[in-house]
Amino acid sequence: MRSLCPCDSGKLYADCCAPSIEGALPATPEQLMRSRYSAYVLHNVNYLIATWHPEAGAEAWRDDITAGFHTTRWRGLEVQECAAGQDSNWGYVTFLARFYNERQRRNGFIHERSRFVRLNERWYYVDGRHIVPGRNVPCPCGSGFKYKKCCGQ
Repeated sequence: MRSLCPCDSGKLYADCCAPSIEGALPATPEQLMRSRYSAYVLHNVNYLIATWHPEAGAEAWRDDITAGFHTTRWRGLEVQECAAGQDSNWGYVTFLARFYNERQRRNGFIHERSRFVRLNERWYYVDGRHIVPGRNVPCPCGSGFKYKKCCGQ
């Protein structure tokens, strides 16, 4: 079965995130970010842990990440900006990811500027700065309500 990639690139999964998830090294921070989103959708905890910066200690979060798979249904990814860092071994990706939390029975979103570093020719996710929308803008979760009446409460 040939299906579109969960990362919303418009490409087939086999031509987009599958090579990274199956062992090829992502060439850019954007490729790593998209493949990490796909790994969340596909419940691939091993890939997520392997692509966090080694000093993050992500193995300690394995159970929490896995538990999140059971309640989170990812609804879409929008890459908004990719930017170079202070040198060629740093990069940033700003994205908006929408999801539905089945336990809380509500929409949600992650709007983040993620930071990536390349060590020994391999890109890693380091951390991210969450972006909070204005109170009177449409809520990024897709509910149709203003942020202040939705996720901003």
